[in-house]
Amino acid sequence: MLGTKRLVVAAAEKPPYKSEWRRRELSSHAHVPGANDEVETPEVISRRQWMANATIAISGVIGLTLAIPIVGSLVPDVGAGGATWTPLDENGWKQLQSATDKAVRIDINLKSKDAYLPEQSSPQSVWGIKVKDPQKFSRDRSDLFTPAGKDMLPYPIVTLGFVLFSPICPHLGCYYNYNAAANKFQCPCHGSQFDQNGSHIAGPAARGLDPLPLREQSGIAQCEWIRYAPTIPNRLVVSYTA
Repeated sequence: MLGTKRLVVAAAEKPPYKSEWRRRELSSHAHVPGANDEVETPEVISRRQWMANATIAISGVIGLTLAIPIVGSLVPDVGAGGATWTPLDENGWKQLQSATDKAVRIDINLKSKDAYLPEQSSPQSVWGIKVKDPQKFSRDRSDLFTPAGKDMLPYPIVTLGFVLFSPICPHLGCYYNYNAAANKFQCPCHGSQFDQNGSHIAGPAARGLDPLPLREQSGIAQCEWIRYAPTIPNRLVVSYTA
């Protein structure tokens, strides 16, 4: 009898089969709906979608608001890099006015602003000559005038009876000198030479000296600094800075 009771107790304490344990586990983890649970109705789904779309729209507006000033700061000034009028040194301008047949060096203080860079100032100089016979000058400088005597550049070559030359040699960009005794311009780098009118007479340069715009504004003589591409016969603007 005692042995039989032990078998019954053992049988009662025997763990359930795996399927029974699995059923109990699922039952214990099963979610019992509560009073605060929201039923997934079409209205709920629609409200959730609206909130998601509103979040995306608001994020887009915020991103656009931040992007506009950032992009604007990366865009250079519209007028950056353009030519500006620079006053000529008053003493140099007076010397040119009283000159006869010699070239005169005139100092300028060139101020320029290139894209993102702040305004810069650098001392430069230009060469000026007095033109006594404009027709002869246009014939001598056929690289600057049409056969009819019209300017080939988008600004007057001869202004107020004077012509200003860039100090940069059109060969490779060196700064040339003026030989007053020989009355001609000479480049120390590769031997290019130009007569008093700026015509190319010797050396490897492909064209004559480059003229610069000149004007008189409120009694002050001014010029524009233009740097042309070297080594080529045509005049292609490279920059408006030194």
